[in-house]
Amino acid sequence: MDNQNTIQTLREELNQHNHNYYVLDTPTISDFEFDLKLKQLQELENKHPEYFDENSPTQRVGGSITKNFQTVKHDHRMYSLDNSYSKEELLDWEKRVQKVLGDVSLEYTCELKYDGASISITYENGKLKRAVTRGDGVQGDDVTNNIKTIKAIPLQLKGDFPETFDVRGEIILPFAGFEKMNQELIEIGETPYSNPRNTASGSLKLQDSAEVAKRPLDCLLYFIIGNKLPFKSQFEGLETARNWGFKVPKESKLAHNMEEVFQFIEYWDVQRHDLPYETDGVVIKVNSFQHQEELGFTAKSPRWAIAYKFKSEQVSTKLNSISYQVGRTGAITPVANLEPVQLAGTIVKRASLHNADQIEKLDIRIGDTVFVEKGGEIIPKIIAVDLNKRSENSEQTKYITHCPECQTELIRGESEANHYCPNFYGCPPQIIGRIQHFISRKAMDIEGLGGETVALLYNNNLVYNYADLYEVTEEQILPLERMAQKSAENLVKGVENSKNIPFERVLYALGIRFVGETVAKKLAKHYKNIDTLSKASLIDLILVDEIGERIAQSVIEFFENQENRRIIDRLNSFGVQFETVEIINPNATNILLGKTFVVSGVFEEFSRDDLKKAIEDNGGKVGSSISAKTDFVLAGANMGPAKLEKAVKLTIPIISENDFKKMINETE
Repeated sequence: MDNQNTIQTLREELNQHNHNYYVLDTPTISDFEFDLKLKQLQELENKHPEYFDENSPTQRVGGSITKNFQTVKHDHRMYSLDNSYSKEELLDWEKRVQKVLGDVSLEYTCELKYDGASISITYENGKLKRAVTRGDGVQGDDVTNNIKTIKAIPLQLKGDFPETFDVRGEIILPFAGFEKMNQELIEIGETPYSNPRNTASGSLKLQDSAEVAKRPLDCLLYFIIGNKLPFKSQFEGLETARNWGFKVPKESKLAHNMEEVFQFIEYWDVQRHDLPYETDGVVIKVNSFQHQEELGFTAKSPRWAIAYKFKSEQVSTKLNSISYQVGRTGAITPVANLEPVQLAGTIVKRASLHNADQIEKLDIRIGDTVFVEKGGEIIPKIIAVDLNKRSENSEQTKYITHCPECQTELIRGESEANHYCPNFYGCPPQIIGRIQHFISRKAMDIEGLGGETVALLYNNNLVYNYADLYEVTEEQILPLERMAQKSAENLVKGVENSKNIPFERVLYALGIRFVGETVAKKLAKHYKNIDTLSKASLIDLILVDEIGERIAQSVIEFFENQENRRIIDRLNSFGVQFETVEIINPNATNILLGKTFVVSGVFEEFSRDDLKKAIEDNGGKVGSSISAKTDFVLAGANMGPAKLEKAVKLTIPIISENDFKKMINETE
């Protein structure tokens, strides 16, 4: 056998042994034999660099250094899941699903919800091409070199797979590996890691992939997304992924009704404590992909999936003191400082008390023994006080009357839950918080500038608002603590590059109260530029799709403020984008202008996304549900019965794929 064939044979053997050991948990050779074969392959590859393959088993040991992780946009957005905490909430979700789909037989795929770091991995021609962290769901960090060191993730697939697709999974750290890592740290006098989830997430951003390779990370896959997939349901997809070589948890189950879903939840609520990984709930998905397409997505979550969270673990501890934090909008948040206690895998020292009403409702007092749990397994909160352990001389908590930062008297609106510091332009945490929001990833995404640096610039009298960032020079930055020449250059360059950020994100960055990402997009699309928006009346704003009175009033108040107008004028003079840049499609027409379409069913020639894009490119609007405002229903095979019934009832024309092609090819 020649060297090239020997190298290829060894690679295939070692890939199979890796799969047997890390995925199937049934090794067929000893570690010693595996290491000998790996060493033989390494020597052959060194002698014959012309046969190098980035996906060779020898590359799993890592060694590449990544100084800056490149930001990559996901081909398919990574949505978050809606949470539920009771059977009643799951039944309500099922009713919402059936309302859209009509009287159809539903099956559900039940999967355990593992607590790790989400990852999206792209495969091309069966080879691992790229791995990207979840990030904000729209874009994440390219961590391919680090992901390749995780032996449960196949570098080369087997079987009959599509040319290209993405697989979604959770990078986790098993309890045994986590405890071993902590024991090694304790032995050398270092501080142990706080919990497996954060350690797994942090591992993905280590610069040296050889260090990642030393960590016992695992990867559990739960979803495949792409075009022309060879299966039609979630459960079938899991089975197929397992055959291709992915590690898919065997605990997943197909449920034929909600009663079987409840049985799955009840079983794993007890048995989860015997699992080798952290798990905090169950994910329930409508099994049929066709049904999933019919249901679609909200702005944040798929309508066809929901997470059921297991009841949170509770502990009791002592409340040592209460401190008060000031947010960027001036909202005051009381924080409980606790005697440190172990809770759900982490050491908890602080918990949110939300507002004055919550403190009064629970009658929380300093020195009390309190019960703490993690709300949704994320943020610790106090749920009750152990009155039997209360000291006789305890005093009722008096909520502060003045801002802890600037001593301004606090205000509280009639319908507001929080107290606010009204010193909008003079209270340091508010000023710093607004600038930190302005530079954040979803807003201006200014590279080289982080939250701590913002505070440093403010405390050294270099910035008082976010417009000041555009006048800061390298010479001003260099004398500051921890600021080297390269850091100063990157900061100034990052600020300059932010002038290319589109209007919708600039609008979000301004920090107008109640104007989040989605609202900013709606306003930018409707008004096109800041000048038109700033002159809009209350009634004009309310008439914009999905803009309510509370948001409209907040926008009016923002632009009525002279200081805000002055800052916007300065940003405008620096070249920040305050106008929507229309992307011209050379093939676009206005033939569908004023027409609203609902797309439903399975199509032969085009994907749903292609059809929706064609509607918008030709001036039309895509609706998510059928109403009296719908002009046409573009229907494919197996159109949802509920939509069909509603279209017929409202006498809305139902057109085919061919009808639509003729429609957009017509000349006026």
